[in-house]
Order: sequence, then C-alpha cells, then structure tokens
Amino acid sequence: MTYATDRLHEEIAYIAYHFHWSLEDILDLEHGDRRRYTEQITALVTRAPAEG
Repeated sequence: MTYATDRLHEEIAYIAYHFHWSLEDILDLEHGDRRRYTEQITALVTRAPAEG
C-alpha cells in the first residue's frame, strides 16, 4: 500500500514549518515516526494558546 502523496506533503510541510528540519531529514523518518511528530506538534500548538 502506498501512502497518499497529498498526506505525505502535508506532513512534510507541517514538520518543516514547526521544526525547521530539511526535506531530507523528514523523508529519512519512518512513516510512524513522522506521524508521531505531527501529532506531537499538533498537541503543542493547540495547547499553547490555552496556557497563555
């Protein structure tokens, strides 16, 4: 099964935007690790305004 290209691009953009990692570094991640990072970023972003 191939991971949806649009979803992959969304994950790459999201991680690159928030962590400032290179495309190469992000693509080197395993799929599960990349998903965990996007989930963690989401948790941080949604929690930050509530803490402010």
